[in-house]
Amino acid sequence: MAPGKKITARIKRTLPVRGPQAPTLSELMRWYCLNTNTHGCRRIVVSRGRLRRFIWILLTLSAVGLILWQCAELLLNYYSASVSVTVQFQKLPFPAVTICNINPYKYSSMKDYLSELDKETKKALETFYGFSEGKSKVRRSAGDWNETESHFFNQIPLLKFEDFSRTATDLRSGRKRKIEGSVFHKDSSIVNSGDSNDIIGFQLCDANNSSECALYTFSSGVNAIQEWYKLHYMNIMAQIPLETKEELSYSADDLLLTCFFDGLSCDKRHFTRFHHPLHGNCYTFNSGENGTILSTSTGGSEYGLQVVLYIDEADYNPFLVTSTGAKIIVHDQDEYPFIEDIGTEIETAAATSIGMHFTRSRKLSKPYSDCTETGADIPVENLYNKSYSLQICLHSCFQKAMVESCGCAQYTQPLPAGAEYCNYKKNPNWMYCYYRLHEKFVKEQLGCQQICKDACSFKEWALTTSIAQWPSIVSEDWMLRVLSWDKGQKINKLNKTDLANLMVFYKDLNERFISENPTNTIVILLSNFGGQLGLWMSCSVVCVIEIVEVFFIDSLSIVMRRQWQKAKKWWNDRKREGSGKHQVGDVERQGHDNPVCIDEDLPTFNTALRLPLPQESHLPRTPPPNYSTLRLETAFTEQLPDTLEAGQH
Repeated sequence: MAPGKKITARIKRTLPVRGPQAPTLSELMRWYCLNTNTHGCRRIVVSRGRLRRFIWILLTLSAVGLILWQCAELLLNYYSASVSVTVQFQKLPFPAVTICNINPYKYSSMKDYLSELDKETKKALETFYGFSEGKSKVRRSAGDWNETESHFFNQIPLLKFEDFSRTATDLRSGRKRKIEGSVFHKDSSIVNSGDSNDIIGFQLCDANNSSECALYTFSSGVNAIQEWYKLHYMNIMAQIPLETKEELSYSADDLLLTCFFDGLSCDKRHFTRFHHPLHGNCYTFNSGENGTILSTSTGGSEYGLQVVLYIDEADYNPFLVTSTGAKIIVHDQDEYPFIEDIGTEIETAAATSIGMHFTRSRKLSKPYSDCTETGADIPVENLYNKSYSLQICLHSCFQKAMVESCGCAQYTQPLPAGAEYCNYKKNPNWMYCYYRLHEKFVKEQLGCQQICKDACSFKEWALTTSIAQWPSIVSEDWMLRVLSWDKGQKINKLNKTDLANLMVFYKDLNERFISENPTNTIVILLSNFGGQLGLWMSCSVVCVIEIVEVFFIDSLSIVMRRQWQKAKKWWNDRKREGSGKHQVGDVERQGHDNPVCIDEDLPTFNTALRLPLPQESHLPRTPPPNYSTLRLETAFTEQLPDTLEAGQH
């Protein structure tokens, strides 16, 4: 090795390059491995022999892989939650209990509005099943109401289908006609035990395009007649004012016979009336509207709510409802009672005991779960004026889509602002539009199920129901007689099939609180990261900062500087070509013309080492200094006079 190269190599060993001053990435990595606190990287450089170096490379890479895997698991588990259950024994607030008669309106009061619909239904039963009640008088006190509705009964009659063909018989006129349109079998999950001739249904067509039709069939004649009846029934009820419907339904005096709560007597003043589109007048006990919520400090049936209900089975609508009794729902005072969805039916001539367990639940919102605190972040207007729930959101979303698509609101749900309920007179196309829209809703094509979210906080009462015969045979006579007197019927004794006994109570006063808590916190997450780094790489936070500095900041600095040098060189070469100057060869590039020195940074020892060695050529060079001129005696050849005199003395 030449003397110059030996000196260069010795200087490189004694003065290693540092950080971004390294000319290449390989030298930067070598400097990092020699100076880092992670032992594995250092062993890769200082190990002797290829086998040992390969083993250390394999171990280091394996440790890095394990660190990345464990840290990824820690990050994924960071957003997990643990469930804790707390049980407390304390005085509990009593929930709101909403009670409705299964029959929404007194049939005797509704006959004026339903006479034409009932007539068509009886005619269909007679034609299809041979059912006949004999001729009955139909009252016409509602004026031309029934004549107006009769026109729409002719447009949407009940149909009988033959062998699943496109030919159907009109049960009103007995005529056969060809049916066009898509077929939707509403009872696909029910196996029809009869032959194909038992299939009946009805056809709905777009009023604006008669070729667009949908055919709805049913395996059961009961289901077909009830569905057809409810379709026209909702159209009729949508045109009756709310005040009139409240008068046609049951009053608190009609429904409630006796009432006890917590061992004390209560009456209709403790109940709040609200009108439900499908169940008429319903009454809520302990609604909290007056600002007072009742509570109980003792469990058991004697300290809950006890009521005797008068059902009046004789005044039921025979085509609208097929069961007898009442429906109740236990809910919070701020919740809307969805009786049609989750209501519990109460039998007549029976004592129904409902024991409750109270549970409060609390879920973590984002990023732990996709729930909402108050529903304010859901782009759906709450039409129920109650606290947010998933059911409220779904019903409100469908009603909004109904108004936008059909131009009117569906009868069973609250009215949006500025909308009105659908009816034949103003919206002749609403039935077809409603059924097609409901089909999309069930198939989750409206987007409501994607928009609506569960509530993060909710209260739940788990119900346990038991039924006993009531009244007993031995007490039936006197009890019915006394209840008849209380009802004001001093002559006729009540029938036990018109009565229902209901008891709602806490089985115990244990309140369960189910909550979600974060499994990990920031402190635990950082501690776990530190443990993994120390276990696999003997590394600390300072080491992590060092890795970030070297592998990201310094490496990026070196790469960017290289690119800048290449771009500057290209620009200088282009300028020289444009000016026509002589291109300096590589041999002639020395001093400031050397590419190593083309840098805006101050020259360093490392850049100086990269200068090329002088080549054998006849180019003029600076001559070496004359070291003899540095001798001191040559500078003072003539001695001063004063020094001579001093020397003589």
